[in-house]
Amino acid sequence: MRTRTRTFLTLAAVVTALSLPAAVPATAATAASAADNAVLTTGGPGGTAVPVGGTLTASLASGTAATFYSSATGTTGVSCTRSGFTATVTGNPAAPGTATESLTSHTFDGATCTSNVTGVLGVNGISLGGLPYNATVTSAGAVTVTPPSGTTIRATVSLRTLLGNVSCVYQAPSLSGTANNAINGITFTNQQFTKVSGSALCFANGYFTATYAPVTAAGGPVFVN
Repeated sequence: MRTRTRTFLTLAAVVTALSLPAAVPATAATAASAADNAVLTTGGPGGTAVPVGGTLTASLASGTAATFYSSATGTTGVSCTRSGFTATVTGNPAAPGTATESLTSHTFDGATCTSNVTGVLGVNGISLGGLPYNATVTSAGAVTVTPPSGTTIRATVSLRTLLGNVSCVYQAPSLSGTANNAINGITFTNQQFTKVSGSALCFANGYFTATYAPVTAAGGPVFVN
């Protein structure tokens, strides 16, 4: 019997679209005006800057699932219909530029996770270790999630199998995603994790795919400029 599991990712990071920064007048209002032309804004492209220290949150886009499949082209593995992340903005410079974040939480609701792997009866849960992770978002919409120096992004998938509970541990050096202003979201596609421990029921590789949208801050949906 084989089992497969995957973790998310993970994930953390921000959202979407390209916008040209407006000209900044050399007046006392310059600071506020420049801030409004930041990489991450609410209220629309080129809107109000998300402040440093601001919180970003997102759940899976409506009607979608986070999947962890045994291959990049297959459909065998684990699927969860409820997942989300929370991140804190640590830097939000003028656009074009690169915003930085601290991904403090990334969760998967095990009660909504299922598996179509032969021998797997259910999914107890998925957990991500070593948080917080660092995340960057560029004006071009490139999202990168990296663990603290000297560590990896590590996820543990707990499965109920015909042989009892099995824990499959996977790791990845980083995750790459794409921000999209059309949905104010972030998409991760076939992000590869490799198994570092677990029984023969655990797949050797897991490929994580998920779309989180909308990403929101206190001012509403977040745009990438």
